[in-house]
Amino acid sequence: MGAVLELAERAWRGELAETQVQPGTALVGFEELAPRLGFMSAFSNVAVVATDDGLVLLDTSSLFHAKRVYEDVRRWSPARVHTAVYTHGHVDHVFGLAAFEDEARQRGWPALRVVAHERCPERFARYRLTQGWNAAVNQRQFGFPRPVFPVDFREPDETLREARALEIGGTRIELQPARGETDDHLYAWLPAERTLATGDLFIWASPNCGNPQKVQRYPREWAQALRRMEALGAERLLPGHGPPIVGAARVRQALRETAELLETLVEQTLALMNQGARLDDVLQGVRLPDALLARPYLRPSYDDPRFIVRNLWRLYGGWWDGDPSHLLPAPEAELARALADLAGGARALSDAAERAAADANLPLACHLVELAAQAAPTTRACTPHARASTRRAARRSRA
Repeated sequence: MGAVLELAERAWRGELAETQVQPGTALVGFEELAPRLGFMSAFSNVAVVATDDGLVLLDTSSLFHAKRVYEDVRRWSPARVHTAVYTHGHVDHVFGLAAFEDEARQRGWPALRVVAHERCPERFARYRLTQGWNAAVNQRQFGFPRPVFPVDFREPDETLREARALEIGGTRIELQPARGETDDHLYAWLPAERTLATGDLFIWASPNCGNPQKVQRYPREWAQALRRMEALGAERLLPGHGPPIVGAARVRQALRETAELLETLVEQTLALMNQGARLDDVLQGVRLPDALLARPYLRPSYDDPRFIVRNLWRLYGGWWDGDPSHLLPAPEAELARALADLAGGARALSDAAERAAADANLPLACHLVELAAQAAPTTRACTPHARASTRRAARRSRA
């Protein structure tokens, strides 16, 4: 057993801290999981299938690990890359082909083929349209020193809307479209190997379908895709992020319980919406499945299930939360100054935020310190430093 499978075993047993398996971190390394099947653990993962006509890559990873993917795959096999499949168009899955394509040109090999969902090119076009916004989001989310977001995408050569089977060098790879984290997602099933490559439909964390900085996600359809995958009887699951899952019972459990998590959030949210509830009522009324969220592969380490509730509201109910004052609101700074005047000044709001944080009421503390900062942005107690101190105090009180 190599490092990748050892990590997989420890992760399944819950022996790792959530930061060691959540999607933002990765053990970077290659391992052969079965004859003619390799797995590159990276940000994001790549499955490599050796066929009689060449290699097939299921996802290609990111700019961060493209060089390492090429080197490790080449140590495993010298065969040309015949086909690459994008499970979806997120940038951490589609930027690992440059070295392989350079090699093909230098050796006079046929150009490799890229297959993706038909909506993938539309995603790339949207990314170019909103490059500055996505760069700002990436800087905020990943702590980059400057805004970064690529736009030079390797477009797919072939796209699909319905299920499609690839027959390459005696190997069958079945591709199935599925809306979930994105509207251009698909997963791959290798029936002879009993192996499932899920893309980001499984990531060793609570499903990333409520991310507040990203476009619409689809929790209900995601759960349906997980149920279809569960029915395949896979003996090996290769996720978009995190280690593989090996063993039919484990694969079935992981897929089933991920579907159950999404299903309960969808059912509860829609039930409250159908009663005419406002968003705040829905957020307070939905009960999180704590037993599921305690699973090592469902910890809310990258997304928060409460964000999924908000995303469902946006999907089925629009952007308005039901509060009339939010339809055409006053400028935030104007409201903050009015509340500060009523409270006795911005310092009073900031002090109240500190007390709320000390009492472990982080949501209230964040409201109050943000109001204080907007009411008096130059006051020392209301600077971003003060806001950060309040959040740190709240985190300490929750530990």
